Amino acid sequence: MRCPFCGSDETQVKDSRPAEDGASVRRRRECAACGGRFTTFERVQLRELMVVKNTGKRAPFDRDKLMRSILIALRKREFEPERVEQMVSGIVRRLEAMGENEIETIRVGELVMEGLAKLDAVAYVRYASVYKNFREAKDFEQFLGKMDDSEQE
Repeated sequence: MRCPFCGSDETQVKDSRPAEDGASVRRRRECAACGGRFTTFERVQLRELMVVKNTGKRAPFDRDKLMRSILIALRKREFEPERVEQMVSGIVRRLEAMGENEIETIRVGELVMEGLAKLDAVAYVRYASVYKNFREAKDFEQFLGKMDDSEQE
């Protein structure tokens, strides 16, 4: 593992422990060259996923990009980081369990919205506004109206 501080390949694992309910391994490392300490995570990857965008372009699935988009929706909201990590891990597991190597962005977006709806209503609306490409205030009104209808059922 390359040191993020000096770029040296000479790093040592100082501590390893399960993380994310056993879904990954957290490793504390120390660089022999500069003495810097950092943490890495090791996760099981069942298959190499490709995301098919609306334009038809394909790109490798990026778990970190998924996490960043969720954290943007949660900006300035109180949340438990462990719950977000569990949500992202659950989304990734569901995508891998589909058995397909190529996943359309619409499916990823649906899973994120499903997770955010359970986690934080404001983040859910924020994500939906970008995901569904809201252009005007009435788009929000219609979406919120549908949310109210589904909560009453």
